Amino acid sequence: MSPFSIILIGLAMSTDAFAAAVGKGAAMQRPRLPEALRAGLIFGVIEGLTPLIGWLLGVAASHYIAAWDHWIAFVVLLALGVHMIHASFQPEAEEAEPAARNGFWGLAVTGFATSIDAMAIGVTLAFLEVGILVVALVIALCTFTMVTIGIMLGRALGVLVGKRAEMVGGIILIAIGAVILYEHLTGAA
Repeated sequence: MSPFSIILIGLAMSTDAFAAAVGKGAAMQRPRLPEALRAGLIFGVIEGLTPLIGWLLGVAASHYIAAWDHWIAFVVLLALGVHMIHASFQPEAEEAEPAARNGFWGLAVTGFATSIDAMAIGVTLAFLEVGILVVALVIALCTFTMVTIGIMLGRALGVLVGKRAEMVGGIILIAIGAVILYEHLTGAA
């Protein structure tokens, strides 16, 4: 997998966290940089760990499904991409208790909820020749950066930008899945 593809995966995985951060930033009273950095760190660590967990699960199953790995990668990325695009058109759910949702556990739960797709990416990457630690680190750094920016921009930009970012992330995942399938079927890999 090329470095460009790894960076695209990192950016795609961070868009749903960015969307959540923009929403949180919009709901916070004048978010400050330390609050944004803290949220970015929590989201980034969680988003970086989940592809490692997924990769371990995928490695355990890879011997059984090696002949179908390119199709599995394509279908998983397609499904995640379509889900992200669909979610970008859904209205934001109202959250109760603003103080609780911005505390450590509230941020951690939100971070985990937005990182399920990164776990699925980890499963998918177990079938490809890719350094999972590099991918996980890129995902973590992209998420840290995007969430920090999202919190700070949240009040100014609101939910609209976050939802569009999620749509772009979904399109990127579908494109990466199509490239993986194309490379395998044509022998271009």
